[in-house]
Formats: sequence, structure tokens, C-alpha cells
Amino acid sequence: MSLFQTKSIESLQKEAAADAGLNRSLTKLNLVSLGIGAIIGAGIFVLTGQAAAQYAGPAIAISFVISGLGCLFAGLCYAEFAAMIPIAGSAYTYSYATLGEFFAWIIGWDLILEYLFVSPTVAVGWSGHFVAFVKEFGLVIPVHLTEAPISYINGHFAATGHLMNLPAVCICLVLTTLLVIGIKESATFNNFMVVTKVSVLLAVIAFGAWFLLRDPGLALRNWTPFIPANTGTYGQFGWSGIFKGAAVIFFAYIGFDAVSTAAQESKNPQKDMPMGILGSLAVCTVLFIAISLVLTGMSKYTELNNSAPVVNALLAAGAPPMLRYVVEIAAIAGLSSVILVMLMGQPRIFFSMANDGLLPPVFAKVHPRFKTPYVTTILTGVISAVLAGLIPLSVLGEMVSIGTLFAFVIVCISIAVLRKTRPDAPRPFRTPWVPLVPMLGAGICFVQMYALPADTWWRLVIWLFIGMGIYFGYSRHHSKLGNAGK
Repeated sequence: MSLFQTKSIESLQKEAAADAGLNRSLTKLNLVSLGIGAIIGAGIFVLTGQAAAQYAGPAIAISFVISGLGCLFAGLCYAEFAAMIPIAGSAYTYSYATLGEFFAWIIGWDLILEYLFVSPTVAVGWSGHFVAFVKEFGLVIPVHLTEAPISYINGHFAATGHLMNLPAVCICLVLTTLLVIGIKESATFNNFMVVTKVSVLLAVIAFGAWFLLRDPGLALRNWTPFIPANTGTYGQFGWSGIFKGAAVIFFAYIGFDAVSTAAQESKNPQKDMPMGILGSLAVCTVLFIAISLVLTGMSKYTELNNSAPVVNALLAAGAPPMLRYVVEIAAIAGLSSVILVMLMGQPRIFFSMANDGLLPPVFAKVHPRFKTPYVTTILTGVISAVLAGLIPLSVLGEMVSIGTLFAFVIVCISIAVLRKTRPDAPRPFRTPWVPLVPMLGAGICFVQMYALPADTWWRLVIWLFIGMGIYFGYSRHHSKLGNAGK
């Protein structure tokens, strides 16, 4: 069998229409909510202020526009694929249809990296907020139960003497249990978390707008200069700082692609998947820009380089002290929904790869009662809990970024390829201005990959070599596509 043999669009569409045993219960609103749940985490409450203070000043709002455009280009490509091939495999399945089995395996293996690391990354952040929040009420969790046993400093691992990050382990296991019970129950929980954090963000924006309208002179002083002059160092203010800020806050946008993994649990995927992906991106971009404007209007950008810039800016503006607790609750709710959606995405990648024969059949098992891929959900949850408890945040975060960006690059390229090889294929949603949009999406994402540290690239290469060993040792011999003519 050729390494680059592709699955036909028609066969994939038949698979999508067939009963895979999963529960088709997600509506258009559920999908938008899943996207918002995956995108808005605590980053909006922390990264915005820090990136403004260190890189872009008030022009961090422009950074959000630039980063949002990069994600929009990739999102348009995801939307076309998700409507045309509504299967749980996401970028893995899209690559199978355009670039062939070997590339599909590579991107599937990369997605495993992304989803396995993003959940523990966010869980570690959740732990930090949770520990700080309960401390406000006199409950102090011992530090040896809230920190990883190893650290990563200046390229070297070292023992910390701590036991594990127990809160991070617990949140992964609790949400895994919820995902095993059912997708509808998980979506309901996510909807509640999304309503909570969006309501708080709107309240913060409303208070900020009221404060700035009451004293427009203060806003004008804080926004002047809107683009601070460059210090002479690349990335420290000026236009280079705006682009550096865009690269830093890109992490805040990660997650919309997880919507595509729920395609086989959507009631009407051809119409609803593009809305879920692009609708959630649009809502989050507007919220991000609004938050950045009111934040830099209420407080001078130089004062925002701290662990709680939104809270401190609100308190400085005379907001009620109780708002501090409300913002912390929103951050915890935001992180909870991100962990949930990412833990949901990984088992569905496993599910699609196992259905194609590239992983053992046990990875495709669906619970007879709950209609969820329970074996892989439990496996994903346990691995995520172990990583969250033992690995430092810096290592986890970099692996998430490079895995996600690589997937975006492949999906963008795949759209351009498919337009050339199958221009006649029916497309319920069409990416506009092909090949310009896919090439811009791939280019922006690759530039951000290039900016990541060399150690992160080496870990990606090692991970891919491990994946190729599994592919040539097992997957190629058990591929249903490869064995179809035997």
C-alpha cells in the first residue's frame, strides 16, 4: 500500500452518516458554547495585562486583532472540512482525505500530543487559581501538594522536593468521570461554566465602560500613546511589540479546533459545525478586544505586569472588593470548561484512528449505556492527571503551542490541496479566497512555531519519531484502507 493513499470524500461522508454508536445530541448553541468553553480560560484575565505591560501597551487590542486573524484563517479552513467531512477525527481525518495515510497518522499523532498536554497545562493553571481562592477563606493547602515534584529551569530538570499537584490531578479525574457519563451532561456543565465566565467578562466590560465614560480624560491619558515607542529592542513596544504581543496571546485563542472533534455528536453537522467554530471565534475575539481596551483605559499599561491585572485595575478604579472574588470564580469556571472540552477532544481522535485500523480496536469501544468512547476517555483522563500532577507548567505549555500550530498549518495546506484535487466535491461551507486564506493561515501559524524555543522543537521531533515507530510497527499492517484490497 502507498504511504500516501487517501480515503475518498465519499467513503468518509458515508462513515459520518452511519451510526457510530455516539449520541447525536449537540445543537448549534451547544457547539458555539463548546468553542467558547475551550477558548476563554484564565489567560484573558492574566495574559492581556502582562502582554500590554511588556510588549504592546494599549495597542494590545491590535495584537488581539492580528492573532484573531491568524486563527480566523485557520478557522475558515476547519469550517469547510467540518461541514464537508463531519467526523470526530478533526485534522487527522481531513489529512487522510487530502495528503494520505502517512500524513494522517503524523497529524493524528500530533493531535494526541496537543490534547494530552493541553488538559494538564490548563489543570495546573486551574490549581493555582483554586489554591489562591480557597486561601482567601482560610483554607491553606500544603505547598508539597500543590507543586510538581520536578522543575525546568534554564534547560535543566531539577527535583523540587514536592509530592504532586493534587488539585490539578483531582480536577482532571472529576471531569473525566463527567465525560464518561455522557456528552449531553458534559455539554450542560460546559454551558453553565460558559454562562458564568462570559457574564463576569461582560460585567467587567460594562463597569470599565461606565468608569471611562465618567472620566474620559483619564482614558485618554492612559491610552496616550496608543502605540508606545519602541525601546530599541525588537518586541519591546512599537509595531514589533504589537506582533510580539500577538504571538504571546495566541495561546488565549487555542481551543476552537476542538469543536470539530464533536462532529459525530452534532444533530446537524453540515450546517452547525461552521457556526460552532466561527461563531465561538467571533464572540471570543470581540470579548478579548473589549477587555483589553477597558483594562488599559482604567489603568496605565505599565502597571499591569502582575498576576492579577484585571482585579488590580478594577480595584484601582474603585470597583467593589467583592468583584475580586467574582473574577476569581470566573477564572476557575473558565479553566474548568477548557479542561472539559480538551479531555473530550482526545478520545474522539483515538476513536477515529481506531476505526481506521491505525490503533487497536479497544480504542473505538463505545459504552453501551452512556454512548461515549469510555475506554479512551478514562485513558486520556488518567494520563492527563499524571502529567498535571508531575510535570512543570512551562514544559507543558510549550508542547501545547507547537502541537496546535502544527495542526493548523496542516489543515490550511490540506484545504488548498483539496481544492485542486477535488474541486467538484460538494461543500456545504466554502473557505473564501482560496488559496490566499489557507496560505496566510499556514504562514502566520508557522511563523509562531518558528519563534518557539529549540528544546520544544526537539521534543516534537522525538514525539514524531516515536509515532513513526508505532505506525510502521503496527498501524500500517492493520490499516483498513491498506487491507481493503487483500
